[in-house]
Amino acid sequence: MYNFALAFVICGVVYFIGEAVSNLTKAWIPSVFVTAAVLLVGFWTVIPTTVVSDSMLIPFGSTIGIYLLITHMGTVISIKQLLSQWKTIVVCLAGLAGMCALCLVILPGVIGRDLVVAGLPPLTGGIIAATTMKTAAEANGLTEAAIFAIAMYCVQGFAGYPLTAVCLQLEGKKLIKGYRAGEYKLESAVSDVDAVNGKLNNGTAEEHKKLIPPLPANWNGPVVILLKLGIVSWLATQLGTIVIPVINMKISGAVYALVLGVIFTSIGFLDENAINKANSYGIIMFALMMYVFDGLNGCTPEMLGNIIGPMILLIVVGVIGMVILCFIAAKILKVSFLMATATALTALYGFPPNAIITEATCTALAQTPEEKEFLMSKMFPPMIVGGFTTVTITSVVIAGIFAEMF
Repeated sequence: MYNFALAFVICGVVYFIGEAVSNLTKAWIPSVFVTAAVLLVGFWTVIPTTVVSDSMLIPFGSTIGIYLLITHMGTVISIKQLLSQWKTIVVCLAGLAGMCALCLVILPGVIGRDLVVAGLPPLTGGIIAATTMKTAAEANGLTEAAIFAIAMYCVQGFAGYPLTAVCLQLEGKKLIKGYRAGEYKLESAVSDVDAVNGKLNNGTAEEHKKLIPPLPANWNGPVVILLKLGIVSWLATQLGTIVIPVINMKISGAVYALVLGVIFTSIGFLDENAINKANSYGIIMFALMMYVFDGLNGCTPEMLGNIIGPMILLIVVGVIGMVILCFIAAKILKVSFLMATATALTALYGFPPNAIITEATCTALAQTPEEKEFLMSKMFPPMIVGGFTTVTITSVVIAGIFAEMF
């Protein structure tokens, strides 16, 4: 009775439960946390520990799936849009640098270097960082570190949500007070948000000539789009085997995949928003997520108890380091410290919570539609760009570097 098809169904049901709870709570309870909790309890009770491997999702999700997704991330990056929010990007990078630096200085002697290395990239980002560190830890025989990376990815949002809400509330009150006093004026409306990639929409795509002209629509079907992503992904894997003489170490192919995705999209070889254009985002994300959660099959209640303390320490020290560097960067760039901290904290949860928390704050503080529009125009764009910068871009680079540090 039990076979690969039933295993796939079980994985789908567990994944759906996580998505359902997240939707019902408007993402205040992350889907990844619920899915991981259900699967973990299932492993300890009725779900076979081999269910993910039995579903045959792992061979795809752990190899070409992750490279296709990272390369795709490069196809949705708008350099022009990022440059318009350059102060937000600098603040976010400073915050992540502070988080990594303070944790690497203080915590190796407290919780162990392997846990610090495994936990930091998922703390700074999302699924790609978690997958990269899980794979690297398992390759080095570090089962506890692999589970630590997954657990950090699942719980990071619980620290980020309340801290961000406080920062946005204080910033919003200051802005609305100034608006009512006539110190500020409503300058521009808020851009639409790309609900899949978690970034601001550009509106209509800008028409500009590229080195490689686009293929005719009837020649550029889903398989051809994936084929082009596969070619760039293969090139990234080859570059990832090269030892860089200056630093005497390899750079993860994941980093090259992101960079090459941007380059090959800019010259016209790759389609913008490629995986969604190929209607393949859902199945790739499903396979990748289940591959990550498969790492929990060796987690015992005792092991989970042992990593709770280190998780809390890493989050607390990391956030302190982030806040310190955000304060310095905000002073140098002459931007609001509260807004700087809020945008950097998006690394702990990304999209859509960054959009949900911001809009909820603006709705609560505003007394008129005009006031809400004003608050949204001030706080929404940097929050969206912050999440995109940290989770989609920077965490991939950080994970690529840290994966070589075991």
